[in-house]
Amino acid sequence: GPSGAACGKSKKRRKKRKALGEAVAASKGPGMAAVGPPRNPQEFSSNWKALQELLKQKANNSNKPISTGQTDTKKKQPLKAAKNPQVPAVNGSGNVVKAKSTNKMNKMDSGSAKASPPLAKPVSKKVTANKNLNGTKSSGKECKEKKKNGVVVKEKDELKHKRMKTEEHVEQQPKEADIWFDDVDPKDIEAAIGPEAAKIARRNLGLETEQSQSVEQVLVKEKAFDGLTRAVAMDCEMVGVGPKGEDSIVARVSIVNQFGKCVYDKYVKPTEKVTDYRTAVSGIRPQNINTGEDFKTVQKEVAEILKGRILVGHALRNDLQVLLLDHPQKKIRDTQRYKPFKERVKSSSPSLKLLCEKLLNIQVQTAEHCSIQDAQAAMRLYTLEKKKWEAAIRNKTNNKKHK
Repeated sequence: GPSGAACGKSKKRRKKRKALGEAVAASKGPGMAAVGPPRNPQEFSSNWKALQELLKQKANNSNKPISTGQTDTKKKQPLKAAKNPQVPAVNGSGNVVKAKSTNKMNKMDSGSAKASPPLAKPVSKKVTANKNLNGTKSSGKECKEKKKNGVVVKEKDELKHKRMKTEEHVEQQPKEADIWFDDVDPKDIEAAIGPEAAKIARRNLGLETEQSQSVEQVLVKEKAFDGLTRAVAMDCEMVGVGPKGEDSIVARVSIVNQFGKCVYDKYVKPTEKVTDYRTAVSGIRPQNINTGEDFKTVQKEVAEILKGRILVGHALRNDLQVLLLDHPQKKIRDTQRYKPFKERVKSSSPSLKLLCEKLLNIQVQTAEHCSIQDAQAAMRLYTLEKKKWEAAIRNKTNNKKHK
């Protein structure tokens, strides 16, 4: 009857509509929904299938570069993510979870910043800048890197890094002040960006004890030769004698080689009654020099070391004077009297402290002086300029000869 015809028509219509829908879907590419919402179960399921296909393709693409170690990483990674907010969480397909986790991290960062000592507060901005450059702990950068390759940083390397870190900490036995709210060691900042950034970070954290390590990294060449070199640098600490303690006698002599390695360091028994130990500057205390070496012995040993070598130092006249020694003028390199240094810091007799601050970006003599460090600082200033300095001296002597 008529109902049958209507039924047939509607079926045809449905088929037409379906064909149309499929054509549109095909023209739009797989996975795109047909025009108008799907009406019957088949349409729903075909959309669903298309979606699944699309997801599969995506997953395959992101899985391609993943190394064989991936399976391990997947298992362990989420655990890690829970412990360590810096490691982005990983979802099943190996994609790094985006936006959400970074926000969480930022929240956690600011939260922990609050928990840290008030000193750390102004740091947080600078530190994050430093961290980004450093790339070790920066959440943003890490996410990017990981997404780029679709590869999660290999587990082994991270473990190794962690192990090294823990060993480092064990050696230093960190005090509370050394632990940062986001666990970035000033040393890491120093390695990545240089002493200046580390200095700022340390200063903001009030880590004055760490200061010397930063200075040492600038002044001493780590795995270098520790014997005598063609040039050595010397510095003496002095104490006061005489009624007002105004006259000086030597209390300690330190000599370092060209790489900043200490080759000689001795306290000297006083030859007269000490009336001013000048501890705030000299760092000398009675017990240091009462058990010191005889002056004559030190004088002889120092003379032996200096013989035939270039002697570097700051205001060396004073050091040689208290040792009652002299040294050939043409073998003396005095950082206080070197013209280019004077010009650069605009001072006619610059202090060692000023030269180090301006030319090496480090702070020495912040508290009691240390003759080893002062000798190292003078040597570092000399090696900075060595070629020019020696050339200038050669020219001088040549000019004299020709005259």
